Amino acid sequence: MAVFQLILCIIAAVVLSSFISRFIPKVSTPLVQIALGAIASQLPFFPDVGLDPELFMVLFIAPLLYLEAHEIDKSELLNTIKLSLSLAIGLAIATMVAVGFILHAIWPAVSLAAALALGAALGPTDAVAVSSLGKEAALTRRQMGVLKGESLFNDASGIVGFQFAIAAATTGRFEVGEAAGEFVMSFIGGGLFGLAIGMIANWLFETIRSLGWETTTTRILMELFLPFLLYLAAEDVAHVSGILSVVASALFIRFDRTGVGPNVARTNIVSNSVWGVLSFTLNGAVFILLGMLLPDAMGTSWDDPGVSNTLLIGVILLVSLVVIVMRFVWVSAMLRVARDQTTHLRRKMTPERLRSAAVMTFGGAKGTITLSLMFTIPYALADGHWFPMRDELIFVASGVIIVTLLLANFLLPLLAPNRSKDTSLEMTEVTIEVLRRTVEELTGRVTNENRRAILMVIDSYTKRITRLKQRVGELDPQGYAQLQIDALGWEKDYVKQRLIDTKQGTATGVTTSAGDATAGATRSAHDRDLEIEACERLLDQIMNSLRHIDTDRNSGRAMWQIKGRLRALQRRTLTLVRRTSSRIRRTTPLFSDDEIFAHTRMVQLDAFDHVIDRLYEEMTRDQYNTEHCSALLLDYRRAESALRARPNMGGSAQAIAMAEDVKRESYGIELGVIQDMVEAGDITRAQAKALRRNVYVMSVDADSSI
Repeated sequence: MAVFQLILCIIAAVVLSSFISRFIPKVSTPLVQIALGAIASQLPFFPDVGLDPELFMVLFIAPLLYLEAHEIDKSELLNTIKLSLSLAIGLAIATMVAVGFILHAIWPAVSLAAALALGAALGPTDAVAVSSLGKEAALTRRQMGVLKGESLFNDASGIVGFQFAIAAATTGRFEVGEAAGEFVMSFIGGGLFGLAIGMIANWLFETIRSLGWETTTTRILMELFLPFLLYLAAEDVAHVSGILSVVASALFIRFDRTGVGPNVARTNIVSNSVWGVLSFTLNGAVFILLGMLLPDAMGTSWDDPGVSNTLLIGVILLVSLVVIVMRFVWVSAMLRVARDQTTHLRRKMTPERLRSAAVMTFGGAKGTITLSLMFTIPYALADGHWFPMRDELIFVASGVIIVTLLLANFLLPLLAPNRSKDTSLEMTEVTIEVLRRTVEELTGRVTNENRRAILMVIDSYTKRITRLKQRVGELDPQGYAQLQIDALGWEKDYVKQRLIDTKQGTATGVTTSAGDATAGATRSAHDRDLEIEACERLLDQIMNSLRHIDTDRNSGRAMWQIKGRLRALQRRTLTLVRRTSSRIRRTTPLFSDDEIFAHTRMVQLDAFDHVIDRLYEEMTRDQYNTEHCSALLLDYRRAESALRARPNMGGSAQAIAMAEDVKRESYGIELGVIQDMVEAGDITRAQAKALRRNVYVMSVDADSSI
């Protein structure tokens, strides 16, 4: 029961941290969660926490690294793989040696082997911290690629180095050749084992899908099960690095990128949602646990009268300085040695490149892996004596973790300030290009049988392209948006006046799209009720659009929306009462939804004609920009043509069903275009991922009307 209470308390703290972070955006969420964990550990009702390092690695680190490796930009990782591996292996070993010898020199009470173990534990950067820190910092794609790549690979080197250093400290024997051989076997063996499992997983998932056995539930459960199984199999069966096996497998797995259709799309969307919730929960739990463990880890040494607190603080600052300086020197040297990707020449270290080195230096924060490794230090040596300075080593490691997290949080925004640059422009242009190529492919598939259905789908793509063009500056967004709002207001006024005239029984003299003259005064009760319901439905649609896009009503916006929704509810209630009363009294025959749909379309066409006439009038005045009026006039003409081109309700079922099939086919074409652009190097894998996600979301609505 205590374990269950602990889980509930941690989840509650994670949820609370997400709310608190909204009010202090300058402080990163991990720091908020560490603070909450430290506070929670002092509460009387909070259960005590004992960290099992092996359980921690398989329960938290394995799934988080799997997701991080699977979601990473593979092309960017390949471009920075040399620098990432240099940091993950070379810098980790250099940090281990530097911290070990310096700490042993200034504090002889700490044995050299124990000091080397501390240095090895401080080698790995925290993948969770790398992805979570720096909300206010604008790191480049290359910088993030290097940091994420390093965090994926340096765990294996840090863990292996730590294990051999602890073995030397407890037994007093250390064989360099044996340690190097074990490291190579663990590192390379873990990668090969992960690749093999990745190949098997791809084949298994794709085979199950091709046989029609895959369901959303089974696919997600199998995918969640994979990183845990992989880690345990690598550690306990193959005796290689479980962390590196998880990373290598996640980099190679691609089964969620294959397959087209609404079912696969729904499964991918649900999978992304489940992983998103799990990732945030595990990320938060990691830092909550870190905060809960830090007070006890540091309190034992702090309260020890035999150890100077001033010395402890000084050692923390010195070790932090060594770790940071070593990292800055190493990154600067690698940037100086690395060749430019275009000119293939080495570049001098300019102030801008030194600042980039500083960003990657402070971006390598330490975290829970460091602390979990320190907790694995045994209490006793091989001869039965207590392990010397165990509590003090844990205290120093905890202090270095806090220092690096604070530096990352407060210095990264200064070194790489977020200029709030609009990065959506490039993505919008890429999206337009994908849509254009999709339309070209659809155009080449037109036959006499599917012409109408394909034209309906092409029209929907054309509208998407038009809206996207307006975002990239071809039109003044504010002026054009205001004209759109005003045009909707004109539609609303027209429909509202038509509704009033119908209820009053006055003659409207409106000509419908079918060319039939309607006379309000002489129409039957059936036609009058049909006109009223069509106008009210259309009025609800227009008002709903206005409530979503009109942002000028700042202070009274909420009340305006509430009143609008109440009026819409009142209209629907009156319509329902009127139809029920007519059915009971049998005064008028009931009309079907098909009739309402057809009549609503006629009223909408008349409203379009009214707005088009009004736009022509406005083009001769000075209130609106002429280009805006012309562009909106073209949009209304297109919408009117598309509405007139839609089949009548009597013969719409077959045409709409065919259009739905074409729509699903278009999503397959769109995914194919995205893949072609990736292979041609026109877009990055990160952009392709965002585009695919958009296609998956839209394909869920493939069954909706075009």
